[in-house]
Amino acid sequence: MRLVASDIDGTILGHDGKISSRTIRAFHACRDAGIEVVFVTGRPPRWLYPLREQIGHSGIVICSNGAVVWDLEADKLISANALSIASVLEARRIIKQLRPDALFAAETLTGFHLEPGFIENETSELLAEFTPAWLDETLTADDAVVKFLAVTRSGTPDDFLAKVQPAVAHLVETTHSAPRTALLEMSAPGINKAVTLAVYAASRGIEAAEVVAFGDMPNDVEMLRWAGDGYAMASGHPEAISAAGQQAPHFDDDGVAQILEAKLASLRV
Repeated sequence: MRLVASDIDGTILGHDGKISSRTIRAFHACRDAGIEVVFVTGRPPRWLYPLREQIGHSGIVICSNGAVVWDLEADKLISANALSIASVLEARRIIKQLRPDALFAAETLTGFHLEPGFIENETSELLAEFTPAWLDETLTADDAVVKFLAVTRSGTPDDFLAKVQPAVAHLVETTHSAPRTALLEMSAPGINKAVTLAVYAASRGIEAAEVVAFGDMPNDVEMLRWAGDGYAMASGHPEAISAAGQQAPHFDDDGVAQILEAKLASLRV
């Protein structure tokens, strides 16, 4: 075990925005043992504050489902794989034909574009920070879109993904990480958590067999398959559990911490 790669939401971070003290101790113990820790998330760089504030993480974070590599200590971009604006707008057109009620948003390297109605909560911090407008009116050739989002208010995320994914596969890589909301996350073709993590690990001279990875949702599937030791949370999505082949205990039982504690103990024997 030379590198630990962990998803954030639903894997180590709960709906209350907290990371347990046991989990924090486990990550610190890994670092103390000389094991690198990298977080691999669907979150954009602007939403990494739990890592800094609760864990004190100051290393690399792979964001936006692999589209962005971010240096948290320097708070700067290392690399990015962006979608073309033409691909975003064409994918939007196709999805709108399939689901006329769909609404869209786009995460760029410099901001967030969201359409009217994309967020239902009128008190959302995003609405205070960003003014809703139709994407074809606000996105420009200079915008580097690293994640394109589509949401509907009906159906399940699995059903929405099954309907949309094959129709836009030539334009975008599509996944989801929402337990209940029918929200899809799209990146440049060929980009996912595993692809970017593999490149990063190779740059550190680390092989897949030396990586322990944790995740809980469909956007973690490729990473869990790639890692030498991939663990899906027992509380996770069936696709993640099937892909990993190994389960960490339930999130509520500090599953990630339990696995790391056992592995660190075995290294000391």
